Amino acid sequence: MEVGIIGLPYSGKSTLFSTLTGQAVPPTSGAGRVEVHRGVVQVPDPRLDALSEIFKPRKKVPATIEFLDVGGVESEKGRGGFDAQFLQILKNTDALCLVLRDFDNEYFPHPAGRIDPRADFQLVETEFLLSDLAIVENRLARLEKQLMKARDEQGQRELALLKRCAAQLEQEKPLRELSFTEEEEKQLKGFQFLTAKPLVVVINIDETKIQDAGRIEAAFADLAAQPGVVVVALCAKIEQEISQLEEAERKEFLQELGIEEPALPRMIRATYQLLGLISFFTVGEDECRAWTIRKGTPAQKAAGAIHSDLERGFIRAEVVHYDQFIKFKSLAACREKGLLRLEGKDYIVQDGDIITVRFNV
Repeated sequence: MEVGIIGLPYSGKSTLFSTLTGQAVPPTSGAGRVEVHRGVVQVPDPRLDALSEIFKPRKKVPATIEFLDVGGVESEKGRGGFDAQFLQILKNTDALCLVLRDFDNEYFPHPAGRIDPRADFQLVETEFLLSDLAIVENRLARLEKQLMKARDEQGQRELALLKRCAAQLEQEKPLRELSFTEEEEKQLKGFQFLTAKPLVVVINIDETKIQDAGRIEAAFADLAAQPGVVVVALCAKIEQEISQLEEAERKEFLQELGIEEPALPRMIRATYQLLGLISFFTVGEDECRAWTIRKGTPAQKAAGAIHSDLERGFIRAEVVHYDQFIKFKSLAACREKGLLRLEGKDYIVQDGDIITVRFNV
């Protein structure tokens, strides 16, 4: 799964990307093309840490998400609107992470000469709305011509669906606020609408505002209430400093800041959940691993995340939830207590399930 990090110039998006991935972002080449940097980020999960403490495995493998640092949000020279290449890159992502600036820096002034994260959000959202609307209108024009020559049920359904999308966009409302059937989602998937994508809004605050992060997030409660949107306030500069400290120094630094946990792990977990992803675990002396699947995945398909042979030869899954396991800290004890159960291929795997797959090929 890919998450594209975007933001106006000097919003701190590259600092956020570097902190997430541990990769330095080189200066832009200025060659007139949109530069993209990729990095894989581990999803923090205290449950996997606890399981690894119990089983002492040779290897611990967390779930991961891929983040993309996509070149600064800038208009095409002399034309207005965002660069077409920039928009195309974003269309290929699974979700977007929009970094909004809420800090002063006299050496790197805001391009608009003001600090207003709400206005920055509106600017970007408007461009995405216009991009989606242009796609819908172009498709509607072609489709209406086709239906004048030969009417068919599938075309009529697509026409009604796109008119519904157009009405939403014309009201300056994102498509993620609409509810679609599974069939409608399949019809719309190829359009790669930007306002339909899950959105993580990161408000990049000044270090003096860290203790006010909750209040700042509350000011964006209307945005966070929208379907498919998460709002997180953090200071990317401080998060970067925290990530570079040893464990003992980190705890001391957090105490000085007056916070219990860095904001970055919360942001990563929120992104994971926003993508509709959950983790199940396999455990043992060789390896403890968090496997990534979509919410609502049946056991047989989930087994395929481990290996295709397990899905093909699936017989049963031995399952115990982490919350039950951690009380006894042993699969044998869970079996004795009747907590370790056998589930069939149609069992819907839950976030936190510990699974052993029985199979035969």
